[in-house]
Amino acid sequence: MSSIEIIGNLYNAFRTKDYDLFRSLCSKDIEWIQNEGFPKGGRFHGADEVIKNVFHPFEKDWTYFKFRIDEMFESEDGSRVVVVGAYLGEHRQTHKTIEAAAVHLYEIVHSKVKRFRQFADTAMIAVALPS
Repeated sequence: MSSIEIIGNLYNAFRTKDYDLFRSLCSKDIEWIQNEGFPKGGRFHGADEVIKNVFHPFEKDWTYFKFRIDEMFESEDGSRVVVVGAYLGEHRQTHKTIEAAAVHLYEIVHSKVKRFRQFADTAMIAVALPS
């Protein structure tokens, strides 16, 4: 399976909330880095920590929150995948919607996601959050 296919499967796991699939695609010591200023921003280690501290809170706080993929690029050696797109969502409390540009950088080691790093327009997301 190519690195782009691995990442495509990872996004499918997010979309369908298939956390067993998510775990199977990640290395046991995955490092997950989200922008400071992004809701639930910070560093997380291990798939279970990501699920508990990132995915579950988003399910609770947002009516919907998803990532639209516009482009995907794989490095020549398959060790990196860059995904360009945007976050789309509606906050459950404020009912405000967002569309915020973002780039995701993945590091692949032994056909597993070893590291995720996010670069997102947090200002566009902040306008939807409660004051």
